Amino acid sequence: MEPTQESVPDDGAGAPPPVAAAQGAARTRQTLPPKGSCWYCEKPLDNVRRFCDKECADAFDEEKEYTR
Repeated sequence: MEPTQESVPDDGAGAPPPVAAAQGAARTRQTLPPKGSCWYCEKPLDNVRRFCDKECADAFDEEKEYTR
């Protein structure tokens, strides 16, 4: 009789699809209240925008993923 394999191969089934992860990040950004400056680099902004540009928004999302 052969031994059974104890571990389950990681096929990515537990990870959310990339599109769902991107949509979740966008929702997270929208829940942030505008504060008059960029949430990532603190550059002064109007009272409507949350990030000064796409690079800061993406960097914020990436940092959020690593600090979960």
